[in-house]
Amino acid sequence: MVRHRGIAASVASAKLRGMTEATETAVLAAIDGAAIARDVSRLVRAVSVTGDERAAVEALAAIAAAHDVVARVDVHDLEAVRAAPGYPGEEAPRAELVGLTATLPGAGPRRLCLNGHLDVVAPGAAPWVHPPFSGVIGDGVVHGCGSLDMKGGVVATLHAMAAVRGVAGRAPAEVVLQAVASEEDGGLGTFAALEADDRFDACLIPEPTAFDVVVAHAGALTFTGTVTGVSAHAAVRLEGVSALDRYIPIHQALQAHERAVNADVAHPLMAPLALPYPLLVGRIQAGTWSSRVPDELVFEGRLGVRVGEDPAEARAALERVVAAADDGAGPPAAITWTGGQFASAETPVDHPFVTLVQAAAREECGAADLVGVPYGADMRLFTQRGIPCVMFGPPGLERAHAADEYVVVEDLVRIARAIARTILRFGRG
Repeated sequence: MVRHRGIAASVASAKLRGMTEATETAVLAAIDGAAIARDVSRLVRAVSVTGDERAAVEALAAIAAAHDVVARVDVHDLEAVRAAPGYPGEEAPRAELVGLTATLPGAGPRRLCLNGHLDVVAPGAAPWVHPPFSGVIGDGVVHGCGSLDMKGGVVATLHAMAAVRGVAGRAPAEVVLQAVASEEDGGLGTFAALEADDRFDACLIPEPTAFDVVVAHAGALTFTGTVTGVSAHAAVRLEGVSALDRYIPIHQALQAHERAVNADVAHPLMAPLALPYPLLVGRIQAGTWSSRVPDELVFEGRLGVRVGEDPAEARAALERVVAAADDGAGPPAAITWTGGQFASAETPVDHPFVTLVQAAAREECGAADLVGVPYGADMRLFTQRGIPCVMFGPPGLERAHAADEYVVVEDLVRIARAIARTILRFGRG
């Protein structure tokens, strides 16, 4: 009798596995590369430079409706978000903050977040083969500003959700896509979305990661420094104090600080990187006339933060370095912390969600190594709230923020299929 019940249970389990595998096979077959390419093209044509993302949000809402995925446009209270504890900073001017939430119903109580940003970095002055916002499709790629970073990943995610919706009706757990603004300048869009709803058991962000699974990223803090001097005519420059001359030892000290921070990297996923924690002065402005001693220099930069390091400690260390480099020829350089303030992030490599995503990624993309990356991302806004989060997306990061950006359609198909596998397996058991 007991033996018969055991056989019956085994048969029932085998039938369930067969149904599950059949559903997964049907969902994967429903993902259409040509349709993904068309939707990425449409989204690229909706210009959404950081600070003005509404066109892309509304375009994505229309795409979701066409795929029978329930979505809504969210207009956040900008001033309330700016005043909230944990405000992550911003750089681009904006008059509104909009995003999109798309939902796939689930059979169980667990909730999975899929998050991606719709804002893009402006195309710059370099010439493009195709106009930056043309969304041209050809030779297996979609061209255009933001196609890779990261409208392609957002569309692939939506197609994964739509395939599950079309085949199975619902997922084992509720799935929520957050399509957000302002990632490029600090993460205000994701911050606002999580202020409204952070009841998630895990999150996947399809940033371009070359099919690796990112489980740790560095922080990045934007700063501005001001060095003062005394103006004088060039003919009697010794009567003045050059702010540029005063800045040079500061610049050298910052270079030495970068070397010190990267000299003994303990984190096993960050240590293999060529430069885990970059420190860059990216903008300098000084002087008003070629024959006048410059009496002010303003420098703007970005400080890398170690994984696990308190951003306040990183700020204090840089301020000490700048103070120590002061030449005493005038007031000490003033440092202010402006723009995006990205803390670091980490999800344990042995977390079940990491294992789940890595397995799905390997089935579609091959190796799918667990890695750390030297840039800041919205991932840290999830881990700060105790939500395990990883990033996993297509290759080509070197094309992001660059002229002639494009994304390979077949890469997006692989991402969509891996995300579909993750959706179907999340919340089971």
